[in-house]
Amino acid sequence: SDINNVDEEFSEEGGAESEIETDNDNDSGTDSKDDGENSDSKDDEKVKPEESPSDLDMEIEGLAVEEAWAEPTGKKDEDESTEKMSAAALCVTVGSFCDPEDLPGLAHFLEDMVFLGSLKYPDENGFDVFLKKHGGSGNASTDCELTVFHFDIQQQYFKAALDRWAQFFIHPLMIRDAINREVEAIDNEYQLAKPCDANRWEVLLGSLARPGHPMRKFFLGNAETLKHEPKKSNIDFYTRLKDFWQNYYSAPYMNLVVQSKVVLVSNIHLLNIIWALSPQERNYRVKPLRYISWLVGHEGKDSILSFLRKKYLWAVALSGGNAETGFEQNSTYSIFKISVTLTSEGYEHFYEVASVVFQYMKMLQKVGPDKRIWKEIQKINDNEFSFQDQVGPINYVENICENMHLFCKQDFLTGNQLLFDYKPEVIAEALDLFCPQRANLCLLSTNNEGKCPLKERWLEMQYSVEDIEQYWAAVWAFDFELNPDLRHPEENEYLATDFSLKAPDFPEVDYPVKVLNTPQGCMWYRKDNKFRKPEGNVLQVPINIVHILPLNLSEPACGADIAKLEYKLVAGEHGLIIRVKGFSHKLPLLLQLIIDHLSDFMSAGKLQFTPLAHPCPVQFRVVDLPNTHLLCKVKTFNKGDANSEVTVYYQMHMEEPCFSFLRTKETLGYHVYPAYRNNSGIIGFSISVTTQATKHNSEFVDKKIEEFLLYFEEKMKLLTEDAVFLQAHSLINTKEYEDTFLGEEMDRHWKEIVSQQYLFEKLTCEIEALKSLTKEDLIEWFQVLRGKDRRTLSIHVVGYGEQEQDSEFAAVSDVQGPLLGEHPQLTFLPPSSYMKNTAFIRHIKDFTSTLNLLPYHKILQ
Repeated sequence: SDINNVDEEFSEEGGAESEIETDNDNDSGTDSKDDGENSDSKDDEKVKPEESPSDLDMEIEGLAVEEAWAEPTGKKDEDESTEKMSAAALCVTVGSFCDPEDLPGLAHFLEDMVFLGSLKYPDENGFDVFLKKHGGSGNASTDCELTVFHFDIQQQYFKAALDRWAQFFIHPLMIRDAINREVEAIDNEYQLAKPCDANRWEVLLGSLARPGHPMRKFFLGNAETLKHEPKKSNIDFYTRLKDFWQNYYSAPYMNLVVQSKVVLVSNIHLLNIIWALSPQERNYRVKPLRYISWLVGHEGKDSILSFLRKKYLWAVALSGGNAETGFEQNSTYSIFKISVTLTSEGYEHFYEVASVVFQYMKMLQKVGPDKRIWKEIQKINDNEFSFQDQVGPINYVENICENMHLFCKQDFLTGNQLLFDYKPEVIAEALDLFCPQRANLCLLSTNNEGKCPLKERWLEMQYSVEDIEQYWAAVWAFDFELNPDLRHPEENEYLATDFSLKAPDFPEVDYPVKVLNTPQGCMWYRKDNKFRKPEGNVLQVPINIVHILPLNLSEPACGADIAKLEYKLVAGEHGLIIRVKGFSHKLPLLLQLIIDHLSDFMSAGKLQFTPLAHPCPVQFRVVDLPNTHLLCKVKTFNKGDANSEVTVYYQMHMEEPCFSFLRTKETLGYHVYPAYRNNSGIIGFSISVTTQATKHNSEFVDKKIEEFLLYFEEKMKLLTEDAVFLQAHSLINTKEYEDTFLGEEMDRHWKEIVSQQYLFEKLTCEIEALKSLTKEDLIEWFQVLRGKDRRTLSIHVVGYGEQEQDSEFAAVSDVQGPLLGEHPQLTFLPPSSYMKNTAFIRHIKDFTSTLNLLPYHKILQ
């Protein structure tokens, strides 16, 4: 990482913030910070008015918080009996910026600790068990100025879950004996974060802030900051933790939202241009940074990216803006970043690339705000908001509880999505801040290896800091010339204006019907009669298309992308998949554009397919694993990366017990997850654990997975028939949920078509099967799976560390994967003493060539 400073300045009004996500169960939640436009200001411009406590206060078993009761946006059927999930989110308006200087990561650690049982419900894992039993999930995240907790569950169990959840904030146990174990969990998360370029870059950027600014803090925490350093300094960590909770986890800092009917590792060349601006969150009704980012990120004609691609082939991608998350937007500063993915030629001319960006920003300043463009952005946001898919309760309440901290009361539901007031003076004032002298340039590239003597403390990213070259500093210091090839974008032809529904043109059916069948292909169709939105989904699989130029589409399709028409071109297992979705009015125009770019025009049709030599789509077959336990153990490509991944696959599903046993009790790793697998009709399941070679040998983890299965088998035998019935009923309720948006139904039917099963009513069949499930069925299935004929495959991707007999291994700062264009070779490892009697694979192709292929299984009834 090479950083050039024009004016290295992060003032008290400029900085950044990271979001730390923690799994409080084995379901990964969504931590989406769509808009961080905070209205909290210390001056007369404070936009959030004072509100009477009686308007918004609520008590739940003694927990008084600011709250909002909300219904999801978008049209809903008159019969709302299908709305079966309830959700709650609590936002504590305190985060990592409040970490004590001598205890980095304390806010993040407290977020974990409060969930380890309460005085009223002392079972450490009881809440997670309760959620899983009733089809729910929960999670939490720590941001710079916010800590958010949320959960969802089946509606009829919401009241009981809410009581259990509230106790974590009323009287959490925070048992002293659990501290060391939870520190290990935090440290595992830290180890996973270290090799991630985005994390390393963010921490490095923070380290460049002025001394004393909270942006410099190490938000994540690790064993050093939460265990070893406090011990050396004779800090009473437990008392400080309790004090932090007592001071900040109280009603004045909390917002509650409830929805219910009841109550650099990669091989890239990346140029980042960063401006630290005065905080812009008070301008959320105008959103000047969104206006600017919309122009900067435009990829159409006369844009920055179009110029760099066409004229010099210096860049392949560009993004720009403020992420509206805590690290980039908060009450102390706003960050605006433009990221340009460079070609090798572009890397050599990164100053020229930066100069093009500065020319564009100067053009925007000279031309001034354009009302037509602002109105176009406003219209796009309005359309998206008016016809948005129904948001799941857990995401909905999480967003609103954060919005309550940021916006005026009347804007809780819309403040993060809509543009309200066109004020050119506000936009112009923001634009004036974008001068080269206030910018920081960061050039990230593997070509910088050996040129970066400095190292960031926490994630150990190597970097250097140097002044801008004198020539470019002189050019940018004066009134440099504008680039005549850079202009405002033209009016967007893809912006939908007709939202009327099509008249019925096909008999109403419950499932897709084949309406076209030719030697070249077939077409399935079903008219939506449920969501009744002016939108469509189209999927195609043209198998015989060989050449595709996705980069050529980015400029002509830019308008469609901006107008929220989506398209994907995916080279899948069965051929090239084309998917388009969005407002029906302009969707055919986008599909036509894609087809035109895939093939030349002809008087017989756009695409000239030839009949397929074999049935389509081709079905893949799975090898029949031998009746033994196999081990495939390979070394990771990234030298110095301590992370290991262990997956044990059982050929032929268990969630909360797996998470509790392997992560919470054994502290083997931060990520622990089971998975159901259907490989070309062959059913199986797997358990995966991410650990570190500095802490555990991968085969030791494999043995612990086996130990868990023995524990689980005994636990399953103790189940009552009522417990099995309740678990099955919970799964039935989940499968009976109505689709919340058209894409869900589309994806489900598409899988049936591609697999050639056409069992569109599969969910109904699965529900009927679950109704007859018994305890004996479960035990019999599990014993067959674990019996003498079991087929087990362990896959270990092994990191570098002393537990894997690596006496010397590179620091994470030296992590280096294979270069672009290289074909990395797997290094197969023999088993260690833990699995010395296990058959191991020395070469994958040699191994699979000796095995039989299983027939492709279809579920037809």
